[in-house]
Amino acid sequence: MDWNIQKAPPFNCELEVPGDKSISHRAVMLASLADGPCVIRGFLPGEDCLSTKEAFRKLGVQIERPTNTTLIIHGTGGRFTAPDAAIDCGNSGTTMRLISGLLAAQSFQTRLTGDASLSKRPMKRIMDPLSLMGARITAEGEQERPPLLVEGGALRGIDYISPVASAQIKSAILLAGLFASGTTSVTEPHLSRDHTERMFEYFGIPLKREGLKVTIEGGARPQSRDFRVPGDVSSAAFWLVAAAAQPGARLRVNRVGLNPSRTGLLGTLARMGARVREFEHSNVGEPFGTIEIEGTALKATRIAGKEIPNVIDELPILSVAAALAEGTTVISDAAELRVKETDRLAAIASHLKAMGVAVVEKPDGLEITGGQPLRGARLDSLGDHRIAMAFAIAGLFAEGETVITGTDCVNTSYPDFYDVLRQVTALRTSPDPLIIRLGDDQTDIS
Repeated sequence: MDWNIQKAPPFNCELEVPGDKSISHRAVMLASLADGPCVIRGFLPGEDCLSTKEAFRKLGVQIERPTNTTLIIHGTGGRFTAPDAAIDCGNSGTTMRLISGLLAAQSFQTRLTGDASLSKRPMKRIMDPLSLMGARITAEGEQERPPLLVEGGALRGIDYISPVASAQIKSAILLAGLFASGTTSVTEPHLSRDHTERMFEYFGIPLKREGLKVTIEGGARPQSRDFRVPGDVSSAAFWLVAAAAQPGARLRVNRVGLNPSRTGLLGTLARMGARVREFEHSNVGEPFGTIEIEGTALKATRIAGKEIPNVIDELPILSVAAALAEGTTVISDAAELRVKETDRLAAIASHLKAMGVAVVEKPDGLEITGGQPLRGARLDSLGDHRIAMAFAIAGLFAEGETVITGTDCVNTSYPDFYDVLRQVTALRTSPDPLIIRLGDDQTDIS
């Protein structure tokens, strides 16, 4: 399906976004490891998270789905059964990397496959530390890429110094550490997302945090607890930038996750001149609340260093914000974007240039000179959901029509994105805000 997008006037909107993708993955994993049944509400029914759900079903975990966004997971206490076929991780690097840590400790062999995009993504980053723990993982693809063959066995704890700040590396090691003898610790150069640590604590797994180091003892298992997934701030980011860059626009996003390791986008937008306010409503497990934003003229900024891990998924839409801001925005230390669903640095550069933006592509970042009118263009998603959504938002500011092709990939994280886009940008005469609510149980976060 192609998306056809026209320039849109400022909007006044109040909305909710689907459940957090990163948290939904981890909720399924921790509940599957638990010592009894857990009810997960607000689960994101995108293709990536469904890959994780199906993976654990193949490992013998009973999972019921009474509504689209509710799962009842009957935890096995970490005792899985050998799957009767390869586990297909789809497009989800999170599924493949994190589940490898768990499978490394099982008493059977598992083959992990994925789609063409996932099969191009590097796995050495988790294979190396897991091998140090005693895991036997073989990459069947070239340059240690998927499919992966995981031969389970006894693991030992390690004290790992990670060369990069990566929540997936950290999480794979910590999950393996639950089954390892002794102590397992991970130290990062900068703090990456801490969803795994927060969920360990919520489900009753003791851990110790010391600056950039997190430590657990082997043998612990999650307790049976119900959990509610907040809205995904990475999904909200597209609407936040659309409002922030449009003088006169107003937006309120309700029941959205406010984990400090995920809200770097808000600080970046504030630095660019956006009027941003956040209100935290709960800090149990994962914090959530409300974000309000008012549009204004944005100015350029610099995004680099320790800020990068906390905005890594938002850099495509922040690049669009940079194209709409006065001055030259510099993004650096972001080479990680080259090994996502596509080479995001190359994709952002080529697509912005097609829309008339001056861009210099660097090995680890971009220099984007904004402030000039955008022009509509025909742009390929390249199979990357965040590229598709980011440039759909760019199309709202462009003269002429913008067409985004290959949009099926958006089903991995935000299946209803285009429907919401059409509602948000429809011409309205009422001064009252447009209210867009999620159906099902996703609204029940309190």
